Amino acid sequence: MPRAARGLAALLLALPLAAIAAAPAPPTGETWLAGDLIFREGTALVSEAVRGVDPGGYSHVGLLDGAPGDWRVLHAEPAETPGDPDGVREDPLAFFLAPQRARAWAVYRVEPADPAQRAAAIAAIRARLGEPFRLAPGPGEPGTYCTVLITEAYAAAGVKIGARSRHLGLPLIAGEYLLPSGLREAPTMRRVEASTVSPHEGRRAPR
Repeated sequence: MPRAARGLAALLLALPLAAIAAAPAPPTGETWLAGDLIFREGTALVSEAVRGVDPGGYSHVGLLDGAPGDWRVLHAEPAETPGDPDGVREDPLAFFLAPQRARAWAVYRVEPADPAQRAAAIAAIRARLGEPFRLAPGPGEPGTYCTVLITEAYAAAGVKIGARSRHLGLPLIAGEYLLPSGLREAPTMRRVEASTVSPHEGRRAPR
């Protein structure tokens, strides 16, 4: 093989390794609390679909549990890639915010909640791990989606977030849906931290 061709081949082989090395480490979350909400601007096709109907930019949200340097995310989402679990699940923060899954993120706090209520909200979601992802479950049918999972968990803990739903004319399942922006812009929410690459956080400064 000519020397130039060998050099090009070596460069192409090195590119994936360089990309892995350049991937940013997840935030340590020193100012976060268990029970805070973490919003994500996702990269999957389902994320594009959410952003197509939600002007707020973020496509998904989960609840944080753990401690600085060891955060985990409790959330409900459809399988994004073959082999991924579908429904209410728990993932490490590094997985949730991996560059192939997230372009931007923001952490918000439910301001009226005390430590006991935050712990109760976490427990309420943990009790639902494995429940299927469904946008519109029928009467008595298990299933939920990301924003509703969180508002129901805090409601069970005695905290009303005050999120606002929006009517969507979806084929076959038209109705009221709670989009990520409807949750993030609730009056009880306070921004704690956001990634510097987010184009959505300039509209709302921390209180």
